[in-house]
Amino acid sequence: MCFDWGPGEMLVCETSFNKKEKSETAPNCPFIYIIWKDVDVYSHILRKLFNESHGIFVGLQRIEEELTGKSRKAQLVRVSKNYRSVIRACMEEMHQFAIAAKDPASGRQFSSQVSILSAMELIWNLCEILFIEVAPAGPLLLHLLDWVRLHVCEVDSLSADVLGSENPSKHESFWNLVTVLVLQGRLDEARQMLSKEADASPSSAGMCRILGDLMRTMPILSPGNSQTLAELELKWQRWREECERHLQDGTFASSPRLESLCKIMLGDEAALLEQKELLSNWYHFLVTRLLYSHPTVKPIDLHFYAQSSLDMFLGGESSPEPLDNILMAAFEFDIHQVIKECSIALSNWWFVAHLTDLLDHCRLLQAHNLYLWQLGVDYFDYCPELGRVSLELHIERIPLNTEQKALKVLRICEQRQMTEQVRSICKILAMKAVRNNRLGSALSWSIRAKDAAFATLVSDRFLRDYCERGCFSDLDLIDNLGPAMMLSDRLTFLGKYREFHRLYGEKRFGDAASLLLSLMTSQIAPRSFWMTLLTDALPLLEQKQVIFSAEQTYELMRCLEDLTSGKPERADPDAQRLQDDDIETTKVEMLRLALARNLARAIIREGSLEGS
Repeated sequence: MCFDWGPGEMLVCETSFNKKEKSETAPNCPFIYIIWKDVDVYSHILRKLFNESHGIFVGLQRIEEELTGKSRKAQLVRVSKNYRSVIRACMEEMHQFAIAAKDPASGRQFSSQVSILSAMELIWNLCEILFIEVAPAGPLLLHLLDWVRLHVCEVDSLSADVLGSENPSKHESFWNLVTVLVLQGRLDEARQMLSKEADASPSSAGMCRILGDLMRTMPILSPGNSQTLAELELKWQRWREECERHLQDGTFASSPRLESLCKIMLGDEAALLEQKELLSNWYHFLVTRLLYSHPTVKPIDLHFYAQSSLDMFLGGESSPEPLDNILMAAFEFDIHQVIKECSIALSNWWFVAHLTDLLDHCRLLQAHNLYLWQLGVDYFDYCPELGRVSLELHIERIPLNTEQKALKVLRICEQRQMTEQVRSICKILAMKAVRNNRLGSALSWSIRAKDAAFATLVSDRFLRDYCERGCFSDLDLIDNLGPAMMLSDRLTFLGKYREFHRLYGEKRFGDAASLLLSLMTSQIAPRSFWMTLLTDALPLLEQKQVIFSAEQTYELMRCLEDLTSGKPERADPDAQRLQDDDIETTKVEMLRLALARNLARAIIREGSLEGS
């Protein structure tokens, strides 16, 4: 082996070998790779994180049975906050080590760990808001504002610098501070800063007062407030109109900075993008944009605004970072993708393991999850002995609650040639479709299942539906059955009977008559449907031109007599019903008359042709 332990916890590996004979003077390998043990695991600060989070994890497992009713959500939110507090404490301790580091390499290493921990808390906090708190429209924006304020914290140090100076309004960062406060929705603090500007500059005092009043009167849904979202929307629209009026009247025209602040409060995207440096990232831009343009945003719409904000902020100049992809997956409420992206991007499994466990306790990762059940399939594929059997049992337990999900399961079964499972799934879906009176869908699934008996059942339903309504539903499906119609005799009859109607509609009466007669004489038509077929023959019998020949007419007469005779060829309850039913009796008399007339015309016509 080419491995050997070096100094400390270092593993060295020779990576290039001399193919020639060894020389005592020349080194065999000019390159040595150094492999360190996992730095995260052996960092004493992160070990503290692991130990403290272990206590939270074990405590959560122990109280699982107590997590019931309305208190369940509150307890899970509290657990989530405990995890976040441990992450933040370690991050702050790591930050102090980075500042105190004596050599640059250690400083960079600590700073890198601070960045990773900061990203962890950022992601966890967002997941807490969206998946655990499940904040509705209104409170959702308040949570997102707190999220941004917590993780974009440069404003606090900037505020300390400005307010600590002799003349804050003259400080070089004064307007940057005011702008950042407005961008974060901290309007009370922004008003206080504007009052300092008004005191120092009497010429702009009036404008500062007006803008301060607009900040004071901006409607915001505060916790515990009983006003509805509709009331908030109405107040917000009126407030927005007042802001627009001041802007159009040129109230702030002599002060570009105040005018820019007013545009920001109107949600002007161009004005917001001018503050890219102060916003620092796209999700800060997103929350500010929502605050001033869509304060009652619904969770379902978040992904749309998130994606557009990311695109606008990056402007095609750069590609999204791994952190951006994780946050975007969260805004799309794609828990599986969040876990997957975190697994790829983060340097250890602590975060993914604990977040997944918490989400599982929130019952967000159940076995029927649209994504996670698919992951299990791949694992079963690589189990050499019992994988196939286990997969079959796994497939049987997946609830087919949507057609989209059923198609996914079906595709998995077809790819693995699981014939019985394919047939079973198709039959289940066919039965559901029949119960919902969706005959076209039911027929499609029965054909896909290659279930002749069920295809016959559905075909009978189609024929019964035709008798009641006088027309076919799902014509496209029946017209394009193709070879599938050979699955059962009844399905074949359905396809051919539809073809008869098409030929009749195209006025190809000769072809239509031949097809109609063949359906009856070949015994492919159900006996209960013969009267319908004979009734369909009436318009052809009454045509000016002779359509049925004498021989064909005799065949139709025989079919009619078989149907109406007291001793039918097969025991059929419809025979007695036909004898007693006046309407059917009338139809029979009309058919006999039409057949007799057609026979006479056919004999005359055929005799004339022979004579000529």
